[in-house]
Amino acid sequence: MLLSTSASYGNEGLAMSARGHAFGIDIGGSGVKGAAVDLATGELLHERIKIATPRPSTPQAVAEAVAKLVAEAEWSGPVGLTVPAVVLGGVVRTAANIDKGWIGTDARALFSGALGGREVTVLNDADAAGLAEDRYGAAKDFDGLVLLLTFGTGIGSALIHNGTLVPNSELGHLEVGGMETEHRAAASIKDRDGLSYPQWAAAVSTVLIGLENLFWPKVIVAGGGISRDADQWIPLLGNRTPVVPAHLRNTAGIVGAAMAIDSGLAP
Repeated sequence: MLLSTSASYGNEGLAMSARGHAFGIDIGGSGVKGAAVDLATGELLHERIKIATPRPSTPQAVAEAVAKLVAEAEWSGPVGLTVPAVVLGGVVRTAANIDKGWIGTDARALFSGALGGREVTVLNDADAAGLAEDRYGAAKDFDGLVLLLTFGTGIGSALIHNGTLVPNSELGHLEVGGMETEHRAAASIKDRDGLSYPQWAAAVSTVLIGLENLFWPKVIVAGGGISRDADQWIPLLGNRTPVVPAHLRNTAGIVGAAMAIDSGLAP
């Protein structure tokens, strides 16, 4: 299923588009972060607000944290949210770095209820980051297919073709050379095995070659915390597709979530 960012959202969403502002929240394993976003530039309109992710990170506890964050921001309109999970029709189907109780939860209904019945949209966190990097960040000057990979505990992924998202790609679980990509080349593998950058870059190259042979992207955007050290490993890669470090980093999920609520994406 392709999800275009040109979809309309309804009267309130159109009013937001006219103002050019939307609100995004990025729910991660350690923090719930949110801000209003200027959709013309992708810049945050104020300092991002961060609340520690509850322990345990049950759906109800996280929904309460989201409500607290939105109240602190004094935002009264629709809200876009990311979760580190596959989302289909607003329902969470997997749980990475959050409580397993999320599986099967209607996140759209949960967050809407916690926010007084207002409109919300919920999407995968890597998908949101990919949308943001495609429009405002590292891939904004590329047409065709963009592949974003976030290197962290696992490998998150997003596929965007000329601004249209292919949701929930989950390429971190694709087997390359008989091993899941994230088991071969996640940043956590570098730390766990004490790999040097040249050693880790060789593993990343194997993964990228496998992925580019399947999808033939125009550019690969490398995200995750390790992208801050891009100059130490991206030049060592041996694949053919240009690889560029993510630009938006810790704001990408917020910006992508704001884009999603503005355009009415509903994975």
